[in-house]
Amino acid sequence: MTEPTPPNGFEPPPAYAPPEAPPYPAEAPPPYPPYPPPYPPPYGYPAAYPAGPRPTNTFAVISMVFAFLFAPLGILFGHLSLSQIKKTGEEGRGLAIAGLVISYLVTVAMVLLITVTVVLLVAVARDMDSYYDRTDRPPVTATPAQLDDLPKFKPPATLGSNCQYPATPEPPSKSVKPPRTGKVATTPEFVNATITTNRGVIGIRLDNAKAPCTVNNFVSLAQQGFFDKTQCHRLTTSEELGVLQCGDPTGTGTGGPGYRFPNEYPTNQFRLTDPAMKKPLRYPRGTLAMANSGLGTNGSQFFLVYEDSALPPTYTVFGTINEAGLATIDKIADAGVADGSDDGKPADEVRIESVRVQ
Repeated sequence: MTEPTPPNGFEPPPAYAPPEAPPYPAEAPPPYPPYPPPYPPPYGYPAAYPAGPRPTNTFAVISMVFAFLFAPLGILFGHLSLSQIKKTGEEGRGLAIAGLVISYLVTVAMVLLITVTVVLLVAVARDMDSYYDRTDRPPVTATPAQLDDLPKFKPPATLGSNCQYPATPEPPSKSVKPPRTGKVATTPEFVNATITTNRGVIGIRLDNAKAPCTVNNFVSLAQQGFFDKTQCHRLTTSEELGVLQCGDPTGTGTGGPGYRFPNEYPTNQFRLTDPAMKKPLRYPRGTLAMANSGLGTNGSQFFLVYEDSALPPTYTVFGTINEAGLATIDKIADAGVADGSDDGKPADEVRIESVRVQ
């Protein structure tokens, strides 16, 4: 069918069609820009404070210090430190362990040192006892008549120059003060004294020129009344030894003044290593000599020698007994020993009433 011709010769306009929308690109940008990154913390402060260092345990430090000063305390504080560190978490574990280790090592070393020292001292003491004859039972194989006399006295250069009386571990058997120390004069040559006993008077003459330190001691004890009211506890009546021993307030042979002092004549006429120190000599009748338990152990006990006696030269001679005194001792010896032997307590009790220095 033929379409009609539009009037006036114009064709009508085509119907309206909306334009096609252009296609979007494959990856369209987001409709809004992204948010900015979060702001940093204000003024640059960190979010939280870091934790500070843990304190060091005090006992750990103390343990290390005492490890060198006094090891047993170092051990104690070391264990206390480890216990506290375990509970509190403090620093110092290594320090505490070091203190413990050092303390134990020092303690073991000290124990070993003390043990060795004691063993050496015991060994030396035994050697001294075997080397020197003891007072109580001096061994003798010859009669006094067969022995040499005491050596001629030659004054040592240091005689009386420095008399010392150091304390002994044993306390004094009777209250007494040590003699004056230092230089003691060798004059006067002799000092007279009297021993008054319940059996009679014994006159003695102290040899200050030969034994000034020993005479100084005897005079000091006498002036303090140390010998007063004491017994002569021992009498020997054998062929080799004839002495009356006195000067012990306990009456047992073990007492003394609480100090000791070195030997003098005749010991100082020999070298200490001289074999002659072990050889008995003749201590003549009338000799006044110190009793001892070895060199350098003189105290208060003394011998009144009433018969020639055989003794090594380790007993200081410091005087003589007069004839009247010897007569008194002879009577005591004639009564014998209480138990019937030749060495022991006198059968007739002998008590010193006083000793007076003139």
